[in-house]
Amino acid sequence: MKYFEVENENKRIDAYLSEKLEDTSRVAIQRLIANGKVLVNGKTVKSSYKVQAGDKIEVEEEIPVEVSLKAQEIPLDIIYEDNDIIVVNKTKGMVVHPANGNPDGTLVNAIMAICKDSLSGIGGEIRPGIVHRLDKDTSGIIIVAKNDKAHINLSEQIKDHKVKKTYIALVRGIVKENEATINMPIGRSEKDRKKMAVTKKGKEAITHFKVLQRYDNYTLLQVNIETGRTHQIRVHLSQIGYPIVGDEVYSNGKNEWNVKGQCLHAKSLEFTHPITGEKMYLEAKLPEYFENMLKDLENRKRQD
Repeated sequence: MKYFEVENENKRIDAYLSEKLEDTSRVAIQRLIANGKVLVNGKTVKSSYKVQAGDKIEVEEEIPVEVSLKAQEIPLDIIYEDNDIIVVNKTKGMVVHPANGNPDGTLVNAIMAICKDSLSGIGGEIRPGIVHRLDKDTSGIIIVAKNDKAHINLSEQIKDHKVKKTYIALVRGIVKENEATINMPIGRSEKDRKKMAVTKKGKEAITHFKVLQRYDNYTLLQVNIETGRTHQIRVHLSQIGYPIVGDEVYSNGKNEWNVKGQCLHAKSLEFTHPITGEKMYLEAKLPEYFENMLKDLENRKRQD
């Protein structure tokens, strides 16, 4: 239990407590308030309550519990690791987080075996701190927080658009523009609830791309996103007529290499280290199958 006596504040209680409890995220504080774990002058309040001078606040903190997920010794391509974060080049086909249909064999299971006793307790459960995700069939760089402080800081950086994510995508068709921005809202498809779609009811989604190379009926793009909507890059590129090669959901999935899963790779991340404040730039190499496809296209281009 933690106790605070307000001196002269006049702000929302969730904002007030997020300053006092530096190792607890604002979302976690709002959950504590909603669950009646925060009392002001002995009474429960809402997150919107504004604290006043003289208020006495009691906070019953969450005690993270061990999750039932099992640690699994799964080989990972680790790009960088220290006491606070671990950065991995995720292979295509690996699910990030356990869910129905994928109870194990995930990135989380693998990270749990590596981190052992050093894990984040955000959300009331001790597990690797997944601060951003990649689709199952998107390969590339992903960062995981090992502790709460790193988790909170990285989540704030992503929320404030201070993390630069760069992707490489091979699309069908020859993109005419050298570079462009796609600004189309994305939401759940009304026709197929398992898919996302460009829809007026969706949330703002902004994708920037530039052409790296044009081939015979294919284009290699560098893609940067300002927002992180589900399937954003795949939906946006398909919407403008250039579906990602191998994407079985947002195109017909057919390609001459018979590759299953989209040719989309998270190439690099630029961010500030959540503890040291150091500027970080980390890069993940393209998968071998992707490199071979590009070599094939390049050879054809030379022959032409």
